[in-house]
Amino acid sequence: MKIIATNLGKKREINYKGKVFTTGIYKTPTDTSIFLDVKDVLNDDVVDRKHHGGILQAVYAYSFKHYDFWKKQYPKLEWNYGMFGENLTIDDLEETKIHVGDTFKVGEVILEVTKPRQPCYKLGVKFQDNQLVRKFWNTTMCGVYFKVLQKGNVKEGDVFKQLKSHPKNPTIADVYIGKRVLKGF
Repeated sequence: MKIIATNLGKKREINYKGKVFTTGIYKTPTDTSIFLDVKDVLNDDVVDRKHHGGILQAVYAYSFKHYDFWKKQYPKLEWNYGMFGENLTIDDLEETKIHVGDTFKVGEVILEVTKPRQPCYKLGVKFQDNQLVRKFWNTTMCGVYFKVLQKGNVKEGDVFKQLKSHPKNPTIADVYIGKRVLKGF
């Protein structure tokens, strides 16, 4: 696995069903390294601390290989890396093969896999489709949250080197499917 884009976002107001909300989901690629800290990514606005950021969700990564699936469904959108609110766009991040607790060295950083992303209405607003959250839940293409064990900089081109594997732990896809069943999707 290799980083193909590092993405940051600034808070932005959106209108949803007549109410104004603030979000940090609108991320765009940077042309420099980014600093992954213990609770979040430096210079990346996290608005809803109850559901984003923090030790178990410090960094969100999404697979570039999933982009083709979504581009076919949303061809009229203007596409860029960071489209799903991810800090790291990774060439081949596969949720069915990554286990909770797996650790990786990338750039100066050591990351530990913690959990899948649970989509919220703000992703649907961004994609201009209220059904997107349901569509997202009905795949295993959820992306991965990481805990930062050793903070530091990462940049485009940095390669993930696996330090520890936990094949007896559930995969990110397994955890995601379990949560989907509980939510009734």
